[in-house]
Amino acid sequence: MLSGSDTGIGHALAKYLDSLGFVVFAGVLNKDGPGAEELRRACSQRLSVLQLDITNSTQVQEAYLAVSEKVQNAGLWGIVNNAGILGFPADGELLPMSTYRHCMEVNFFGAVEVSKTFLPLLRKSQGRLVNMSSMAGGIPLPRYAAYGASKAALSMFSGVMRQELSKWGIKVTAIHPSGFRTGIEGTAEQWDKQEKELMENLPADTRQAYGEEYLLGLRNYLLQLPSYCAPDLSPVLGAVLHALLARRPQGLYTPGRGAYIPLCIFCCFPLWFYDFF
Repeated sequence: MLSGSDTGIGHALAKYLDSLGFVVFAGVLNKDGPGAEELRRACSQRLSVLQLDITNSTQVQEAYLAVSEKVQNAGLWGIVNNAGILGFPADGELLPMSTYRHCMEVNFFGAVEVSKTFLPLLRKSQGRLVNMSSMAGGIPLPRYAAYGASKAALSMFSGVMRQELSKWGIKVTAIHPSGFRTGIEGTAEQWDKQEKELMENLPADTRQAYGEEYLLGLRNYLLQLPSYCAPDLSPVLGAVLHALLARRPQGLYTPGRGAYIPLCIFCCFPLWFYDFF
């Protein structure tokens, strides 16, 4: 069972696992949207599309009942908490509190609720819990205070669950991809709305301290973001597959070119060196 299958990694992962013969329960934010329709068209009849807004407790429970009915006593082998949002990438002081709350609601609380709800099915099969975190959840990256904090919370949750659930044979993994082009960047309309909210809530002295040129440059950074991201998602898909099937999966995967380098510098060198790097 995976969440966030409308676009990006979740969409590609649903197709990939289906092509390998898995029985896939693909949770989508909009069961009538283009992503869901594409899954129904392109995938086998083994794949089930589930309406699943992970911030909606009723939908999480309904998805649990639908999956339980299908798997019966066999249990569920894997949960992949993939659904997530980026939020407007800007300095932490500039971000409105609504961005922090929204990132935590989706990236952390939603994943925790899905995990807690579906764990009884994993216990039956001694299965796998895979949480899609981010490189920003393992190391501090400028302009990702809200997103990084929510993903760091998810990574810590993964670590604790890995320890606590081991007595039932459940294996827990966190995935920390580097930059991939996933569609999480959102649409121009979404960014316009978030940028407007950000600018309207800035105190005058904060606006003056950063300067109009810097604030306008945030939009340019956002527009250039996809060009720094790898279009080939196969390293992430391979990491998730290994986490689901390996006899001894890793607790942490860092798919993507160079994803482990900043993490190594952060862990092994003084913080001043990391900040300079």
